[in-house]
Amino acid sequence: MKWSGLLYNEGPDAPGDVGPYRQSERSELYKKYTQQLLDNGQAYYAFDTTEEIEQMRERSGNSQQKYDSTTRMTMKNSLTLPKDEVEKRIAAGDDYVIRLKVPANDTIRFKDIIREDVSFNTADLDDQVLLKSDGLPTYHLANVVDDHTMGITHVIRGEEWLSSAPKHILLYQNFGWEPPQMAHLPLIMSPAGGKLSKRNAEALGIPVNVRDYIKGKYEPDALINFLAFLGWSTGDDREMLSLADLIKEFNLEKVSKSGAVFNIDKLTWYNENYLRARTNEDLLPQVQADVVAAGFSGVADDFLLKVIELLKERVSLVSQFMPVGRYYFEAPSEYDEKSATKAWKEDTNALVEEYRVAINATNDFSAANLKTILSTMVEAKGIGFGKLMLPLRIAVTGVGFGPDLFETIAILGKNEIDSRLKKAISTFG
Repeated sequence: MKWSGLLYNEGPDAPGDVGPYRQSERSELYKKYTQQLLDNGQAYYAFDTTEEIEQMRERSGNSQQKYDSTTRMTMKNSLTLPKDEVEKRIAAGDDYVIRLKVPANDTIRFKDIIREDVSFNTADLDDQVLLKSDGLPTYHLANVVDDHTMGITHVIRGEEWLSSAPKHILLYQNFGWEPPQMAHLPLIMSPAGGKLSKRNAEALGIPVNVRDYIKGKYEPDALINFLAFLGWSTGDDREMLSLADLIKEFNLEKVSKSGAVFNIDKLTWYNENYLRARTNEDLLPQVQADVVAAGFSGVADDFLLKVIELLKERVSLVSQFMPVGRYYFEAPSEYDEKSATKAWKEDTNALVEEYRVAINATNDFSAANLKTILSTMVEAKGIGFGKLMLPLRIAVTGVGFGPDLFETIAILGKNEIDSRLKKAISTFG
């Protein structure tokens, strides 16, 4: 969250009035409210083992049978066992969980900001475990207790939690608390169809962990902008909004009920726009770090700033500057075979050699003059500009594409270019 610029008001490292902020430090609070539910008959101890729960399902003939109002009285819990036996079991250290006692065949209604009026019949709910056998709370108990005691006004989460919402509403009712407003967001969908899972995301080359975006040097603002528009829009044709603008424009009422497809190409488009809006000086430290990590130390800042200027329109991520522009730091060790076959003809070596001699003889090694020399040469020979451009590009960079060739030749310098042209002539000769 710090990387993305989403700074929270309170937390473990920003203490306020409602801490502690880690569930591991709030155990007594959960036990206190669980005891209140036990005292009011709204929760109960359950001593059943995993095997005994499986046996219950076998007896019912339903492998998915829930531990609920229809089965709880056949199980080993404080509703069916004598009070003294329950106390003995607890004193003896027997394993148990504490379950929510869900009313039978009741209707729980609440209003969701996105999905509006929602209702569930309690016949579809299980008696949710609130405290596990290790004494730790489940999400269902912890989120209700934490949200109330911390003064949370809105619960905004994925729609997969919608089916759990009635349990949470029931807990709020049992405690006599006003529930926060709820908004269940649509799921992020895979371009291949269905929910975007970790498995299919990885198969499609979609990062699923924030660390992957940090490692890949994505622009934080681009990721935030992209995510905000998954299932939401401003209602007009605007797509590029700063965080401040998103805060101003965003509202839950405009969030779609249907899932939004994660389009990695769209994220790339956002990233390119945010990347190109940065100054070369701002990009310098990140690119410099990658250059050093690749084994090229001592690269001058002014040289690297020129490289950034040439490549900025040709990369989608900061992490691509080094691999895309490696030829700025070392001569190509091999040449793209397809491009070389297309470019190198019988007379190409002689043309490249003539250009090499011509630029060695000039004292003006600017991009403009290097281009003029080539133009004069091809005009005098009556040949097309491209007949020499592609071979020169391959000789200098090893590939058949890239930023302005004459700018590239100019910043690499006369000695380096002379060496590369000689090598290409020797290789293809």
